[in-house]
Amino acid sequence: MIRAMIRRISILAGYYAKGVFFSLTGLILLIFSLVYWSVFFPPGQGTPDVENYIVLIGAWGAAATFLATLALSGRASRLENYPLITRLPSRVEYLVAVLLGSLILGAFMQLLVAGLALIRGPEITSVQLLAIPPVWLSINLLAAVLACHASDLVTAGWSRVILFGFIAIALVFNSAASGPDSWFSDRFTDLAQLFARLNLMWFSDLSVSMASWAARSPLAPVAQAVSMIFWPFNAISDAIFSGRFTPSQALAPAILVLYGTILFLIAATLFAGKDLEFLE
Repeated sequence: MIRAMIRRISILAGYYAKGVFFSLTGLILLIFSLVYWSVFFPPGQGTPDVENYIVLIGAWGAAATFLATLALSGRASRLENYPLITRLPSRVEYLVAVLLGSLILGAFMQLLVAGLALIRGPEITSVQLLAIPPVWLSINLLAAVLACHASDLVTAGWSRVILFGFIAIALVFNSAASGPDSWFSDRFTDLAQLFARLNLMWFSDLSVSMASWAARSPLAPVAQAVSMIFWPFNAISDAIFSGRFTPSQALAPAILVLYGTILFLIAATLFAGKDLEFLE
């Protein structure tokens, strides 16, 4: 039974990945990959260090996987694929196939740039080489699941607005985590000055009041707590530029996989319970 499920998922993933790769979208992704390589890793100029190599290739892998997932999700939402989903025992298999196909296509684009960047590129030690796959794969997985939530295939109602709105708010608090007491107050003060220049005195006075409130409000603990969500990214970045992972930093990719698993369970729940709308 498990073998049959794996076979169904593998066939669907290959079918969608092949369909997107040999389409106009696949050509655009390939062109983007080559442009990214030529801009950040110009052939006539060697890559300065292995740290930048790992970070830049990891960033492109996440971006390529996100775009590939959007493309595969769009293809999976077509009416012509309705017989495929009706023949599956579970809708979750269909969603897993889309994710797997996206990861395969994104990994191909990432490895293409990674291979080209090694032309006159850095010398990677065995320790650094072993640290690369967990970092890249965990980030790609998280990007793929986020892209599923952004697609029409999974989203139900206001689900993507709520999810990405929460991420946006968390990013704001993460930016303020280093000095929340003054950060929020300074932002409201800047806003008050902007309104004053526009002669909108009521809004300027309101912003000044908000700045005073922010200076006295208990936003520091909230900002510090929310910033913990982004600890895995900071830990991976610190480990890459320091050249080694500490025992705690080594857990960062696993935490990203945990984030992806939680988001996938949410996506599977939404996809299993929604009324599907296919595109012609």
